[in-house]
Amino acid sequence: MAATSTVPIPKIPKRSASFPVTLSIDIGGSGIKAMLLSTRGKPISPRERILTPAVATPLAVLRVLDEMRARLPGFDRVSVGFPGVTKRGITFIAMNLHPKWANFPLQRELEKRWKKPVRVANDASVQGYGAIKGHGVELILTLGTGIGSALFTDGKLCPGLEFGHHPWRRKTYEDYLGKKALAHYGKRLWNKYLQEAIAQTAATFNWDHLYLGGGHTSKINFKLPKNVSIVSNDQGIYGGVALWRE
Repeated sequence: MAATSTVPIPKIPKRSASFPVTLSIDIGGSGIKAMLLSTRGKPISPRERILTPAVATPLAVLRVLDEMRARLPGFDRVSVGFPGVTKRGITFIAMNLHPKWANFPLQRELEKRWKKPVRVANDASVQGYGAIKGHGVELILTLGTGIGSALFTDGKLCPGLEFGHHPWRRKTYEDYLGKKALAHYGKRLWNKYLQEAIAQTAATFNWDHLYLGGGHTSKINFKLPKNVSIVSNDQGIYGGVALWRE
């Protein structure tokens, strides 16, 4: 009886399931986080975090980003969430970083340094992409050093919303809900203002769902409505793949 021969089934390299690999970066007022993501937005590396420089000029932040790149090699493209207004890869304002970010070509600078394609968007927009369901009107507010915001309609981003700087009460939303406000007013008043802000945004945008992100969501001490939910800070990284959908 002749021996039966079998043809070995070739193993598919792990990279093929992940390609292209995205280095997703979330620049915050207190920390800069990064992770490698598969094409489906799944983590394929540990999350790295480095403190944001105390004087967060573009040069100082770029040094941190270069260190992130060294820690997380093997990527094909880069997504960056930036805490301020961005258009066409240029940063226009960053209230919680440094005035020198005005009109800084962050996308072009990273492409020149790293020789990889880069896309830059507002950090709340990136976090929103990671959290939304893509149905109806969805708003995300991030409660951190400042107040980030992004508005989506059926999964489409309405760019340029800087809700934290909109006038509210006698100042702005950020003046009542940002990091300095929490320290100044205390947890009880901060929660009162947040409840008022939720009601105001509902009346303003008629959102179907509101997502709350950022480190200060841990300070919330009241029961949220059914159509309001807290999302993980890591959504600010996971949403990076969405910048490459179009």
